[in-house]
Amino acid sequence: MTDPYGEAIKAYYEGDTAATLTVESDLAETDEWPVSEFFHSWDTMGQLEKRAMSLASGRVLDVGAGSGSHSLWLQRHGVDVEAVEISPLAANVIRDRGVKKVTTADFYTFETAKRYDTLLMLMNGAGLAGTLQGLDRLLAKAKGLLAPGGQVLLDSSDIIYLYEEEDGSYALPIGGRYYGELEYVYKFRGSRSETFPWVFVDQASLADAAERNGLSFTLVAEGEHYDYLARLATDEM
Repeated sequence: MTDPYGEAIKAYYEGDTAATLTVESDLAETDEWPVSEFFHSWDTMGQLEKRAMSLASGRVLDVGAGSGSHSLWLQRHGVDVEAVEISPLAANVIRDRGVKKVTTADFYTFETAKRYDTLLMLMNGAGLAGTLQGLDRLLAKAKGLLAPGGQVLLDSSDIIYLYEEEDGSYALPIGGRYYGELEYVYKFRGSRSETFPWVFVDQASLADAAERNGLSFTLVAEGEHYDYLARLATDEM
């Protein structure tokens, strides 16, 4: 199984500061992501990330931890944090950077007797659902890992602006497909991932999914480009 995402993370960590991850989708043009963007310090984090960091409390699970930047910052500030990352190469980088608790696993098959006060899902964390329908599976899994009174802090974006016409109307996909659903491929040097689904979720759809799964929805903050941070909570004490 190829792992271009993990290979890119590893290459940057080992000194290739110009490493870029090629991202292809069925909606937008091919993009080049500087891998440096996955290695955030506090100064380079966006405002939504900083707000999420300030709200993360208790025992924290950093889901899809990437390079481990969020886990590392929380750990350095005395937070009991555990990182879970599906890429073995990226997980090794997280360990090498000094995060004490790291599990290499798919979030959906991640099993533990622990319960967490905060689940952190950043860098468009809602995208882990894959599709709009997949939100129920994502939130059910998340809720099952929460302690009473626990919270999920996750971000997403409403990409309806991509479909806006000159007259202000929207040319949305036909056939019933939700407009925020994309298919991605990652490439790094000679490595290519399998095509995988990813979803960008509007606030109303996320709020509806939260309600269906017994979670409250609170809009914490909005970014500068249709992005937002939400708090989903059990509200059980």
